[in-house]
Amino acid sequence: MSKVHKIAVLAGDGIGPEVMAEAIKVLGTITSKFGTQFEFSEQLVGGAAIDAKGKALPEDTLAVCEQSDAILFGSVGGPKWEKLPPNEQPERGALLPLRKHFGLFANLRPSICYPSLTHASPVKDELIQGGFNVLCVRELTGGLYFGQPKFRKEIDGEMTAVDTMVYKKSEIERIAHVAFKAAQGRRKELTSIDKANVLENGLLWRATVEEVAQSYPDVKLSHLYVDNAAMQLIKNPRGFDVVLCENLFGDILSDEMAMIAGSLGMLASASLGKAKGDGLYFGLFEPSGGTAPDIAGKGIANPIAQILSTALLLRFSLGLEAEAQAIETAVRKVIDDGLRTGDIYSGAEGTRKVNTREIGEAISQAI
Repeated sequence: MSKVHKIAVLAGDGIGPEVMAEAIKVLGTITSKFGTQFEFSEQLVGGAAIDAKGKALPEDTLAVCEQSDAILFGSVGGPKWEKLPPNEQPERGALLPLRKHFGLFANLRPSICYPSLTHASPVKDELIQGGFNVLCVRELTGGLYFGQPKFRKEIDGEMTAVDTMVYKKSEIERIAHVAFKAAQGRRKELTSIDKANVLENGLLWRATVEEVAQSYPDVKLSHLYVDNAAMQLIKNPRGFDVVLCENLFGDILSDEMAMIAGSLGMLASASLGKAKGDGLYFGLFEPSGGTAPDIAGKGIANPIAQILSTALLLRFSLGLEAEAQAIETAVRKVIDDGLRTGDIYSGAEGTRKVNTREIGEAISQAI
């Protein structure tokens, strides 16, 4: 009897439930075509959980996540909950505690610009002709965001803010291994980003990545300062394969990559935690975009990022590479066939504007 994979489904707020429905539909097709068995447990999170249960991450939601093989996450937040105390708002009250609770230290964010969608990118056509595929591997639980001391107070009669950037060698080693292993499954090229000319953190980062590289002789390693990397990503995005960053640099550069690709509605992400063996990790998989409250409920949101997030889940948490590739191939086929949601529709000849349900159905049929 085949294993039943338990997936915690946290659709969240805004367009989350709409795009999640299409992702679950696609996984249903995976079951039909491959015989892979899933058990879905839908739970409240974010603003929806605040309204129903008084907090963004209820105990029963967390318990289901603990009993699951992976978490498929939608998006949380919106104007309705913005006046709540900061730590009670959907983002801080749900997503950040989930990352901390499960030790989700590695954020993988593929930035893919398909050849037929290069028109959506703000970068000149000649720089991205043929499209590109760059994977940003971002350390997610260390650095400036979490280092102590962290405070804002009056010192010597003047208001002063302090944030501390801290990295341990073990934290750098851990994320570097994830990046090198990812590179081995791609073009075997890794660019490590630091600021070693200014920061002590950068010196430790570069030296540690060099040490880890000795275990991956098949991967070509290069280094860039973060400011130069920001320029080179625009100048020649096709020149990058895997980009390894600490937390702050990865936060900024992954958003730059998303903008270069053309639409947040196309970009998936994976946040990986504890290794399960055989190169697999417990993880949380989510689209890179937000709740888009302005279009929520209209059935026009792009579900592709959520659907591609399921492919990352299959690959990194369940080890189902054939199923993951089937989804990614189907997405590309539908895009090449000219189907477009509003965010990527240009009116070009041979293209057709479709809604959330229609593009989800087309991807399912293409598997």
